[in-house]
Amino acid sequence: MPYAIVSHDKPGAHALRASLKPAHLGYLVARQHLLLAGGAILDDQGRAIGALVVVDTDDARAAKAFIAEDPFTTGGLFESSQVMPWRQAFFDRRRAR
Repeated sequence: MPYAIVSHDKPGAHALRASLKPAHLGYLVARQHLLLAGGAILDDQGRAIGALVVVDTDDARAAKAFIAEDPFTTGGLFESSQVMPWRQAFFDRRRAR
């Protein structure tokens, strides 16, 4: 069962996010074989304030390691991250099962 990871940035960390973004994207590209989905969570003004990633693994430890090793985490951007099992019901506008 895949894992959804929801992370929230520390308040006022837009400059930190921008400085870490190239390393973060490189990290994701190197691990894209594990990604089912991913992207920024936005505020009402369209600014990134967090992230949602769905990792294709049946191992909770692997999902936790995935976010723990992300440059956004190691660089101190995230205030919190929650790793939860995810059951896919719909994907790409289609019922999955």
